[in-house]
Amino acid sequence: MTAILRARLTQQPLWEFALAFYGQQGVEQACLALQDQASVDVCELLWRCWLLYHGAVPGPTAEEGLVDALRWQREVTAPLRRLRRRLKQEACVRPGVAELRKTLKHAELQAERETLCRLERLALTASPAALTPAPSASVRGADKVLANALGLQKKTHLSTLHTLIASLDPPPAPR
Repeated sequence: MTAILRARLTQQPLWEFALAFYGQQGVEQACLALQDQASVDVCELLWRCWLLYHGAVPGPTAEEGLVDALRWQREVTAPLRRLRRRLKQEACVRPGVAELRKTLKHAELQAERETLCRLERLALTASPAALTPAPSASVRGADKVLANALGLQKKTHLSTLHTLIASLDPPPAPR
């Protein structure tokens, strides 16, 4: 990783990028659709978008390190999300359950923030070869890179992914 890329990533931490990006029109819906319909991990997706926005993609070393963050998501974040979702109906009629659901939502967000911290650390502290320049500055190239990394093939999923890429405003050239 070049010193310029490291400086750019440090100047815009992943958490700040994720909040700003997720808040853009259509991004939240696209992320949740990919999560629910294609089993895409939203934190991984946001990490990849953050890197792509700065003109980089994970190399083999970073991909290997991703396993630990995804384990955290499976073992900590996903159970919190399942329980929160399971309580949605009951929370409408029971104030105590509504309060519990609110607590679970906060815990889920904290778990996701921890995942993003782990992913950011992976990008910033891994070997110089952990990140490589993004292969294409075009939206089409970015779509292909992310679709391959996330294992997306269905047209509906690719269309949703395209919505996200278009929101990166504009996809930058590799640095």
